[in-house]
Amino acid sequence: MTKYLISFPSDAMVFPDADLQAVSDASHAVVREAKDAGVWVFGGGIDDSVPPVMVDGDGTVTEGTYPQTTQLDGGFAVLELPSRQAALEWAAKIAVACRCAQEVRAFQYDPAS
Repeated sequence: MTKYLISFPSDAMVFPDADLQAVSDASHAVVREAKDAGVWVFGGGIDDSVPPVMVDGDGTVTEGTYPQTTQLDGGFAVLELPSRQAALEWAAKIAVACRCAQEVRAFQYDPAS
């Protein structure tokens, strides 16, 4: 089985404020469905209030991040699935719940993970 990253940037979720509870309920329902199906590995949203830092091998901490990831935000789910087709099906369920398109990426196989 392959682990897939299903994600979206924060600004992709556009809906009226009045729909926040419905979107939250729908997304939690998909998470429960994935957990019940035994495919859920991990998920969550990036906390934009906590600034990113870089940590070197010697432990030095520097404010900021890699230039190409300065806009890394949004929601993420990692699911372990039997096929890319299954990942696309779960991404569609998440897209409906979150009301925005989802990006799907496969993790490379690593027998130690």
